Amino acid sequence: MEKRRVVVTGLGSVTPIGNNTSSFWEGVKKGQVGISEITAFDTTDFKVKLAAQVKDFDPTVAMDQKTARRMELFSRYAVVAAKEAVDQSGLDIEKEDPFRCGVIVGSGVGSMQAVEREHIRLLEKGPGKIAPLLVPMMIGNMAAGNISINTGFRGKCTDVVSACATGTHSIGDAFRAIAYNDLDVCLAGGCEAGVTPLCVAGFTSLTALSQETDRSKASLPFDKNRSGFVMGEGAGVVLLEELNHAKARGANILAEVVGYGATADAFHITSPAEDGSGAAKAMELAMEEAGITPDMVDYINAHGTATHHNDLFETRAIKKAFKEDATKVKINSTKSMIGHLLGAAGGVEFIVCVKSVMEDYIHETVGSTVADDECDLDYCMDGPVKTRVNYAMSNSLGFGGHNATLLVKKYEE
Repeated sequence: MEKRRVVVTGLGSVTPIGNNTSSFWEGVKKGQVGISEITAFDTTDFKVKLAAQVKDFDPTVAMDQKTARRMELFSRYAVVAAKEAVDQSGLDIEKEDPFRCGVIVGSGVGSMQAVEREHIRLLEKGPGKIAPLLVPMMIGNMAAGNISINTGFRGKCTDVVSACATGTHSIGDAFRAIAYNDLDVCLAGGCEAGVTPLCVAGFTSLTALSQETDRSKASLPFDKNRSGFVMGEGAGVVLLEELNHAKARGANILAEVVGYGATADAFHITSPAEDGSGAAKAMELAMEEAGITPDMVDYINAHGTATHHNDLFETRAIKKAFKEDATKVKINSTKSMIGHLLGAAGGVEFIVCVKSVMEDYIHETVGSTVADDECDLDYCMDGPVKTRVNYAMSNSLGFGGHNATLLVKKYEE
């Protein structure tokens, strides 16, 4: 089967620094940090006090209040982001075959809010008082399901769950589905609403979260003073489309997806492979599919969580995949501004890559100032870079050893 070209025609974002793509991207260019004291719950007994929460979120931009009440927060984020992507794309589902329009959107944990809330009710009031809609509201696939219901897309509708690689795997699977003719159009990405007592306590016990109380020093990817990641939340959903389908309806093409790599470390449940071999292979596969060499990649949006192991081992992975070109490529971490959105991270960071190739702009790794000894590549710590960006790469690494890489390029006929 002949492989078809896949382009991006819509972007949708809900983030700690903006609840649509325009405001999010403006925040990125300003170096805005969306980290602040946790307001979602009382942190008196918690060691971790900071998170990157979504602010002033209004789900009614995409649904009525009654519908919103029947969705948990992660689904609301996803539906709002998906609606923005569809609106930007100009796609009219009434003029499409709905079975050729799909949804592949995942969440790492679904609704921990529902689990925590109903468990308290179970203990205090008994099993007969559990909310009837608990199960269909908490399960992670409901983001994709609710997007399908909201948009009328009736093709392949699936939910990838691969921890922090969820959003990237979702977009990669959508890319494949369109390239090999399962679909013509697909909404893809990730969503998460994990700022809850149990999630924060769990990651704290794992020693993964920063306990820094200064918001400007909490998320420092690749910095020698990094102390862990900051929990974030939100959604990143893009509309991918087969090239000729997009051209036939006069769509504004934003960028082209040209490569996808997915591998496993087969090493450890939380730590990446120490030599970076798994992540390196994902990058190599993405470049191989795109038909390019490492010297042609202008920019890498790193997973860059600001944990000791991730940043060190991802740096080793980049060196392994790029060899002598590793010192030449520009690298940054959007998590320096918005924290780690877990299952949503890959979706939001892919959007950053699309905007970077559109505007020839690479943002600063905000707050990071002195790279760790072995983290000795160019992480854009000295400020944003304005340069031609033809190819941008997005990396995501997930607990369980999941690695995913996407390559996006400037669109050309």
